[in-house]
Amino acid sequence: MDLFSSETSRELQTLPLKDAVVTYTPSFYNEQKANELYTTLFAEINWQQDDITLFGKTYAQPRLTALYGEDETPYSYSGIVMKPSIFLPTLKTIKQDIEQFTGETFNAVLCNLYRDGKDSNGWHSDDEKELGTQPYIASLSLGGSRMFHLKHKQEPTQALKLALTNGSLLNMGGTTQHFYKHQLSKTKTAVQPRINLTFRKLYKTT
Repeated sequence: MDLFSSETSRELQTLPLKDAVVTYTPSFYNEQKANELYTTLFAEINWQQDDITLFGKTYAQPRLTALYGEDETPYSYSGIVMKPSIFLPTLKTIKQDIEQFTGETFNAVLCNLYRDGKDSNGWHSDDEKELGTQPYIASLSLGGSRMFHLKHKQEPTQALKLALTNGSLLNMGGTTQHFYKHQLSKTKTAVQPRINLTFRKLYKTT
């Protein structure tokens, strides 16, 4: 059996949002392949927990992270400077699959591990200078399903909530990061651990 979803099952849904280009593919990988990737990456990725500074306060980031890239270009956000490790073979294969599907190219992936419902990622935009003027973010979900929230910075009616399921791919491009913020909120509902791979293109700024 082909462990990868067939082209017909890789349905690309365009989400109706003003000032944004957001698409969602519920089954980029089928469940069996997604589970295999989760197990492999959970063991292979060098997970770490950094301190994050927000509004003058420093605390342990409520998730584990890791950065992998094709070169030594760092990525900075919220007072954290991450230096990439060289792509793992599994991550490189996933990157090539997503590049073929989207027509975009990526040179880095920020990996997130949400261990339970207490782990989260607060409201933010992926608009750091290393990402350029119109970042394209390809976000692959593996493992437990979590709710993703997206809202317009000026127009409250432009918002959505979306369950990011096992094997799904969410793409954000165009002016999305300029006009929108997104989050993965905490939940008291029992959830399984989730790995989120956010592929992106980093530019050297110095």
